[in-house]
Amino acid sequence: MGTQTAILAFPRLPDDRLRLALRRLESAVAEQAVAVAGFRESIGALRQATHGLAGSLEQYRASLDTTAARADQARHAARQLQATAARLEAAG
Repeated sequence: MGTQTAILAFPRLPDDRLRLALRRLESAVAEQAVAVAGFRESIGALRQATHGLAGSLEQYRASLDTTAARADQARHAARQLQATAARLEAAG
């Protein structure tokens, strides 16, 4: 058969096992530091996105306020025109 099984050697001496464990711990801590840095970078990007969204919502709110004011003005002008038309019809 063409498959071979690799057997990993386990350190026999306690000091060797300790060194191996420390190397693996250092590697895990380094990987964790990279992951935490990436997480912090993502949090920063999220913070910027939410600030941008807040600004966009504020602009949208201001645009809605302006549109509402213009709609009120148009409604008022339409009522004035209706009143004028009613007076003209009544006058004859």
